[in-house]
Amino acid sequence: MSEEPRQFRPEVILRTLQNFHVQYVLIGGLAAILHGSPFMTLDVDVCPSRVRENLSRLAEALTEMDARIRAEGVPAGLPFDRSAQFLSRVELCNLTTKFGDLDIAFQPAGTTGYQDLARDAETYEIRGVQAQVASLAGVVRSKSAANRDKDRAVLPTLRELLDRTKSREQE
Repeated sequence: MSEEPRQFRPEVILRTLQNFHVQYVLIGGLAAILHGSPFMTLDVDVCPSRVRENLSRLAEALTEMDARIRAEGVPAGLPFDRSAQFLSRVELCNLTTKFGDLDIAFQPAGTTGYQDLARDAETYEIRGVQAQVASLAGVVRSKSAANRDKDRAVLPTLRELLDRTKSREQE
């Protein structure tokens, strides 16, 4: 992986996951943007299924994207064991890829993981890529539970969007 700054290409990350048939739900800032959030993000956050075959497909996709552990002061990231076995033992991976940053959370705060989020996920098309996206209520629930400064900063806007969505659905 080169030391040059990489252009953030979320659609390529998602297309790679799609090409390897990885089951996941898009979460975090990009999911919020698809629901109308005005706040920008510079990473893709996903919650993948922990089914063994899916972990194998995810490992192959990570290899294709030259994923590495994101580390401060190491722009190219640190190499790691991109295997299904490794993925089965972790809860969170903050990665850098040749297409930008990718965060994998197997059990995002406030959720029980993939099945929980997939239950009310919505399908969006992102530059030709079909993606399962966590519902706005799921994004709000997770960001509320995470309770990080960056989440607290966007929650008022996300809650307002959620209230507007609920109002429209009741009309």
